[in-house]
Amino acid sequence: MEHQIPLDPSARADNPHQDAIRDDGTHEIAPDLAYKRLAISNVVFYGVPRAGDGQWVLIDAGVAGTAGLIAKAAAERFGDNSRPAAIILTHGHFDHIGALEHLADQWDVPIYAHELEFPYLNGSASYPPPDPTVGGGMMARLSMFYPRGPIDVSSRLQALPSDGSVPGMVGWQWIHTPGHTPGQFSLWREADRTIIAADAFITTKQESAYAVATQSPEMHGPPMYYTQDWQQSRASVQRLAALEPELAITGHGPAMQGEVMRSALHTLARDFDQIAVPEHGHYVTDPANVQSGNAYVPVS
Repeated sequence: MEHQIPLDPSARADNPHQDAIRDDGTHEIAPDLAYKRLAISNVVFYGVPRAGDGQWVLIDAGVAGTAGLIAKAAAERFGDNSRPAAIILTHGHFDHIGALEHLADQWDVPIYAHELEFPYLNGSASYPPPDPTVGGGMMARLSMFYPRGPIDVSSRLQALPSDGSVPGMVGWQWIHTPGHTPGQFSLWREADRTIIAADAFITTKQESAYAVATQSPEMHGPPMYYTQDWQQSRASVQRLAALEPELAITGHGPAMQGEVMRSALHTLARDFDQIAVPEHGHYVTDPANVQSGNAYVPVS
């Protein structure tokens, strides 16, 4: 049943700081916030330019083979040999952890994630298989070949603080937004109503190779082929829409802002089953839930 919600390009970030492409290849969308598109996903840099050692944070770590590109952008933005305070990992899918181990070792920094993602990050469990039957395009059809892990970064892995704060990001809070994965979370800054949504919702049709290439702004639910609990996903989108964000950065697609973005997000939250949920697919009728500790298993 999936339909996109096209967004007028004017919904892209458009203030003097926002969506300015810097020499380091990042899109600066606030004085202390930039993102860089790497193949099929985004990584986010938090911290003012030239902030220096330990005064910035990397959010997610792209696909495999992008460690050099991320490190180069970080050096140009924050200074040569500058290390982040931490790597914040919104969830452990392959397109968010590709350079994780390399960068964490290079910078000698902790990795913060939700405890429900730990099995996929400490070597003890793989994600359930992607579901290529959801349709939507080439990216979905190829999903059976995508890596499922696990990886093992347990020596650097730490749990997010239980009080909702985010290490290295004063003024931000993490919000549990499961469904796409059990431990996915989003980041929220009340002061300017900015959200880093991870894959709770995205602004491109990730199932389509053409849409991924063109990056036309469209409001979508999470990538269908890798979402394992649609009821949780619906609740997560509704929770984020209720925050009335002004600016949204997602794991896939361009950053968006303003009333057009909010209206599309509310439409997605209201009509989630018609817009986001595929007509068929294993996890539509048989969601995977967290049971028996942190094991992620299908529910009959």
